[in-house]
Amino acid sequence: MTSPGRNEEGANMNMYLVRHAEAKSDQEEPLRPLSAKGREDIARVAAYLSQVNIPVSKIFHSTKLRAKQTAEILFEHLRPGRGVSEADGLSPLDEPAIWAERLRDMPDGVILVGHLPYLARLTSLLLCGATDKNIVSFMMAGIVCLRRDDTGLWSLQWMLTPDVVIGEKGTGYECDGL
Repeated sequence: MTSPGRNEEGANMNMYLVRHAEAKSDQEEPLRPLSAKGREDIARVAAYLSQVNIPVSKIFHSTKLRAKQTAEILFEHLRPGRGVSEADGLSPLDEPAIWAERLRDMPDGVILVGHLPYLARLTSLLLCGATDKNIVSFMMAGIVCLRRDDTGLWSLQWMLTPDVVIGEKGTGYECDGL
């Protein structure tokens, strides 16, 4: 048996973890759709990712509306060949081992759109083998790229947040500070 993050086949892959964009409060809207700022933030991040051509094969999102809307905006910009799908095991309190196991058989370029504390726990499990290490601070509409090498070990490649993507729609985007 291999430990979490190990792939028996030894295939390299990039995987992208995205925290949903800012949502309306449950007092404003019980289903918590994205706010105008949230839509703008994730659209800016997605446009930049499209501009730099990150390879994306499929987008998975949790059952929550804010994650679905975040995934749909990413899909509009990145157009992954295998589309976008709702998936179980990505909600805030779900067990990270579910997706750690699923990732062993996933193609390169998968995006998982989810929530805290789930994304932080999954990242910790993949990088350290335990869910209780606080390795990455996920911002709303932020993305973290993890890479699995040919031995099955995961490493943190890069992180992008909306506040470092600058530019205007139609003029192109740049990343300030990376």
